[in-house]
Amino acid sequence: MSPCVDDRAGQYERVMSATSSPSKKLSVGVLGLGIIGSRVAENLRKAGHDVYVWSRSAHPEPNFLSSPREVAEYAKIIQIFVRNDAALLEAIQDMLPALGHGHIVMNHATVSPEATREAAKLCASKDAAFLDAPFTGSKMAAQNGKLVYYIGGPDFLIDRARPVLEASAAQIMPLGDIGDASVIKIATNLVSAVIMKGLAEAAAITRAHGVPLDSLLTALQQNANFSPLIGMKLPTVMSGNYEAHFSLRNMLKDADFARALAAQAGVDAPALECTADAMRQGVIAGKGDLDFSVIGDYVTQMTPKA
Repeated sequence: MSPCVDDRAGQYERVMSATSSPSKKLSVGVLGLGIIGSRVAENLRKAGHDVYVWSRSAHPEPNFLSSPREVAEYAKIIQIFVRNDAALLEAIQDMLPALGHGHIVMNHATVSPEATREAAKLCASKDAAFLDAPFTGSKMAAQNGKLVYYIGGPDFLIDRARPVLEASAAQIMPLGDIGDASVIKIATNLVSAVIMKGLAEAAAITRAHGVPLDSLLTALQQNANFSPLIGMKLPTVMSGNYEAHFSLRNMLKDADFARALAAQAGVDAPALECTADAMRQGVIAGKGDLDFSVIGDYVTQMTPKA
């Protein structure tokens, strides 16, 4: 049983009565106005919702409030886009005095399953509902309302949150209980990071032997291993334009979460280990705030060119 849903029938009634509206217009809070959160907030406004926002740094956005607690005083459904475990738990602790029945708190940050479950327990202590709701998709997906949300939590809460999620979603995928979606998100980012390192090494070898990377891209486009990730990231390696869509620092954070999960389960993960090591070197080299595809630049710089 989810830690936030001890009495599902009773919570269903409370959430329904507190968030029901004759129209689809809802009061929504967004905590964290980085690359993704700021674009989600804008899509919520376009969808006609009343949006209240907060971030650690001040932003010139409508309804920018002074604290997570103040956001929770105005909004019954709250979307959280913060950086890490500590930031998530701090935001929820700040909101606690304002949380109550009828609130639905959704965490979209990639954090550890432990922090996810602790956040759920904190919400439950105030009779507020919680959904484990990480996403896949970067800057342009958020801007175009094409994020894919992985959701851990009961179906009736997902249904209540659906009008809010749909403002920024291409798909909403229920994936089990609270904590399960966080595990899936970490696992999928592991795959993306390892693919990026392999792609970087392929580019380094190709370039070192005097073959243009345009030829590598053309060949990969007709190969069974081609993917949207390769299609997005190889051109950044070729151009050297590493404007952040998903930062190297954040990908390393998620790789470290994956390393912890592997260690807890006694799973050997050598591909993950060498990928995390390469990303850590990139962060140490000052590239942490660039797109994680910068690992390609880092690898190619370390490889002698023909």
